[in-house]
Amino acid sequence: MDSNWSRAIRLVVFATIAWFSLSPVCAAGEGPFFITYTHQMEEPGNLEFGTNSVTGKPNSGDRFLGTTAELEYGVKAWWTSELYFDGQTTAGQSSLFTGYRWENRFRLVPGEHWINPVLYFEFENINGADRSLLEIVNHDGNDDLRELNVVTRLEKKRELEAKLILGSYYKGWTIAENFIAEKNVKHKPFEFGYAVGISRPLAFAARAERCNFCRENFQVGVEMYGGLGTYGQFGLRGTSHYIAPTVAWTFTNGTTLKVSPGFGVTENSTGYLLRFGVGYEIAQFGRAARTLFHEGR
Repeated sequence: MDSNWSRAIRLVVFATIAWFSLSPVCAAGEGPFFITYTHQMEEPGNLEFGTNSVTGKPNSGDRFLGTTAELEYGVKAWWTSELYFDGQTTAGQSSLFTGYRWENRFRLVPGEHWINPVLYFEFENINGADRSLLEIVNHDGNDDLRELNVVTRLEKKRELEAKLILGSYYKGWTIAENFIAEKNVKHKPFEFGYAVGISRPLAFAARAERCNFCRENFQVGVEMYGGLGTYGQFGLRGTSHYIAPTVAWTFTNGTTLKVSPGFGVTENSTGYLLRFGVGYEIAQFGRAARTLFHEGR
């Protein structure tokens, strides 16, 4: 990585951490995962803000930084909706906005059970230069990340994505499995992928005093994700897969920082991906917005 690129990344990360660390907000509590979804839903009326980024250097390609800004709202106890805005910058090429996504998650059964199913539906309006890597499907891999922005930005991707999310709690451990199906609305076959993860806090009992370095403020885990081919070529052959330890740190003011180094485990994978994110939520944003609206009328 050249010095200018390195300084730019450090400046962005430092500024983001500093800004969020001073914000008096509530904890989102979604755990340390970047790719794997659990069955946990956003609290009704709460609005969460966050950014998740990923950087890597594909073999024989240029280093990139893909960033996603997220707005997540708890519509109902069983329904969470989220809007994403994606962008990326590639060393020696360009920086550009790559599109947006709108997702909705629906919890099928209220209460906690041994297995808690959630259905996920998303519409994506992005271009081929997108580097957010929010999921890996089909035979997505190193070759796709080597292509030039000037070419891939012309490729329009309007896609529908569905996931079956299964989540469980067991003796303090959070266990989640995701099965992914994706299809371009105009062409191409159904594409498949997966993500699985397991995590837990370092301590379960919270201390009476507030502290940033208490063990219960840290969650650690590991996730694995990758592609499963297409409807006509389903399987592991020629696909890419990653395994990624991950950690989340929640400050006393509720700000959460996450980081995860990911390692490619197949020939088609990029060797190394570093993910980092920061987020916070505004409790009962919906109620406050409705109150302001009625007072202004």
